[in-house]
Amino acid sequence: MARFTFFGGKGGVGKTTVSAAYALRCADAGEETLIVSTDPAHSTSDVFEQSFDDDPTSVEGRDGLSAMEIDPEAEVEAHMMDIRREMEKQVSQVVVNEIDKQIEMAHETPGAYEAALFDRLIRVMREEADDYDRVVFDTAPTGNTLRLLSLPEFLGDWVDRLIEKREKSLDLYEKAAIGTDEPRKTAANDPIIHRLREREEKFEFAGRILREESSFYLVLNPDDLSVAETRRAVEHLGEHDLDVRGLVVNKVTPEPDDDENGRGARYLRERCARERERIAETEETIPVPLVARIASRTGEVKGDVLGEVADELAIDVAATP
Repeated sequence: MARFTFFGGKGGVGKTTVSAAYALRCADAGEETLIVSTDPAHSTSDVFEQSFDDDPTSVEGRDGLSAMEIDPEAEVEAHMMDIRREMEKQVSQVVVNEIDKQIEMAHETPGAYEAALFDRLIRVMREEADDYDRVVFDTAPTGNTLRLLSLPEFLGDWVDRLIEKREKSLDLYEKAAIGTDEPRKTAANDPIIHRLREREEKFEFAGRILREESSFYLVLNPDDLSVAETRRAVEHLGEHDLDVRGLVVNKVTPEPDDDENGRGARYLRERCARERERIAETEETIPVPLVARIASRTGEVKGDVLGEVADELAIDVAATP
């Protein structure tokens, strides 16, 4: 099993329940485990009945298990402040106010959330992960996650083009300014190119980790919308060479006893029949193994119930050296 494990899926399918159960399963097997929530809803605190923040915190009563919840809004703010500091180093004071205006607008632009969150995930992989055998990510709903996980490839190409344009502009500017004299600024000593190359290295690192040291599981419910979205997610992740190891069907309705024939029992049988059809469709049309069917519970999945769910997950625990 890869060191980093991601659980994704449509909103409301139970990603937090499944990722928390798997993290617990890893910890119980003796693996020092960190569960990281990137979902703005942050249900990890509810599952473990304990508050978490941006720093890894030991889960009370669970040996070997820690949790953290990344605040996307705080990450966007920190990301924008970092950009402001870097830009202010490169420009005159005259344009600092204009930079502030542009950064304020950038805060609300599409992609700001994903870029900031992606930087934080890289820090988790590079820094916090050193203290753990396994890191389990409870991700945001599918659309956000797919955009996030496709960033290394997209942004890597984008930075390459920026570096190329910056090198050309430096060359032309120096030639126009000083003619044949020794250039004052070159690509080798340009701070902007240096910063871009740092970003490029980050994206290469993230892409390598996601492709070579990560595994992905998608959680779905046995209904049409969930199956369709899962099928699209598997295709999209495959386009980026990200390995989907398995599917987890959650909230499967338990069958009524054979001797029950009341109205409720008839309703449950019809519901179970439809769910079996959707599960069969999943197995026939999505080329990823079904690794668990988690029965629906009437109460909240906490405490001992979370342990029961962990027992139903047929997913390897030990990390591959």
